[in-house]
Amino acid sequence: MSQKIVIVDYGAGNLKSAQNATQRAARELGGGFEVVVSSDPKDVQNADRVILPGVGAFADCMAGLTAVEGMIEAMHKRVILDAVPFLGICVGMQLLASEGREKIYTHGLDWIPGIVKHIEPNDKTLKVPHMGWNTLTQTNPHPMLDDLDIGPDGLNAYFVHSYHFEVADPAHLLATVEYGQTLTAIVGRDNLIATQFHPEKSQSLGLKFISNFLNWSL
Repeated sequence: MSQKIVIVDYGAGNLKSAQNATQRAARELGGGFEVVVSSDPKDVQNADRVILPGVGAFADCMAGLTAVEGMIEAMHKRVILDAVPFLGICVGMQLLASEGREKIYTHGLDWIPGIVKHIEPNDKTLKVPHMGWNTLTQTNPHPMLDDLDIGPDGLNAYFVHSYHFEVADPAHLLATVEYGQTLTAIVGRDNLIATQFHPEKSQSLGLKFISNFLNWSL
């Protein structure tokens, strides 16, 4: 029986790219996965793995997710209570925070305590948004990162963001990126992992990361 991978559609995600990259990773693993883009909470309730993408402003994305009737409740049941593997991408990562501080203060899902705040590089010549390719620095161990080619001489990940996730517990910070200050690149705890960069656009590094997510056993 194939595993059902549900990419949550709430009107604010890079859905086609996320679906294509996940399907490619699934094929390279030899199949056995059904990749579904859905705005139906019932699909999430039946998912073996859940992916939450996101682009745009924190408040808009949270409003979009809330507007899909029953979706937050379905995600909470399947991800938090049933503990299926979960991947958040970009704003989909930021929504895991307790609060977003983009123009207005907005409550997040509070799955990983912390706040999302504006990037303020120490080097004032650096422009915001942070956009482009960067290497990552691992800060805590995680099985999904064990065979990932990261570090100063490793592969690059693709970023585009003006806000970053400042976690409350350093144990939840798995990797960082430098852009005039140290920014969060990967967070995680238990069955949750999430990236500020876009794995679906990060070529070799991103494809390997998605493959590791599909293979991740808790």
